[in-house]
Amino acid sequence: MNPATSQEPIPKYIAVEGPIGVGKTTLANKIAETFNYDAFLEQPTENPFLKNFYKNPRQSALATQLFFLFQRAQQIQEMKQRSLFETVRVADFLIQKDRLFAEVTLSQEEMDLYDKVYEHVTLDAPTPDLVIYLQAPIETLKERISKRGNIHEQYLTLDYLERLNDAYSKFFLYYEDAPLLIINASDINLESNESDYENLITKIMSNPKGKNFINPQPSII
Repeated sequence: MNPATSQEPIPKYIAVEGPIGVGKTTLANKIAETFNYDAFLEQPTENPFLKNFYKNPRQSALATQLFFLFQRAQQIQEMKQRSLFETVRVADFLIQKDRLFAEVTLSQEEMDLYDKVYEHVTLDAPTPDLVIYLQAPIETLKERISKRGNIHEQYLTLDYLERLNDAYSKFFLYYEDAPLLIINASDINLESNESDYENLITKIMSNPKGKNFINPQPSII
């Protein structure tokens, strides 16, 4: 379907979320190309603490988390400034996701400090017009992480991925800040199966309200 032919108001700010390895950045880029949107993407390679975090989470957790928090807050400020010119955009993160990672990795003392910083840098963060939450079981995440070949991500443990996946599930169970599409990303191929992707675009263009679930049959790849 051609986005230009839609009779519904297409969301101007779309956020794609999900745990490590689920495919959110790939999907965000593809949506941005389809709708000719600006893409605001996380930049993990810019975080100087991340490599050490993968190897020794306890030692580098706070520094890693604070760097990401400031990075995402800066990107949000850029979004707000561009919105003055009615810019449309898609991002592969919600600012609230930063706190999910913090809760999984930080001690209580570190969390107390993190919360004080978080409250100051996330004020007036814009709310997306649509959030797409990609979910998948741990086995799928681990397989995709392995396939993309980031040597540092190979240190991620199943326990960490399980706790992170559980944190995402709980967060989006009660999420009501914006319309939400929950997609079973283990059973569809949004990257290369055009039928799956076109179905998603059709759903986005229908300007969905409330909480919506997409659980299609597995794609034949």
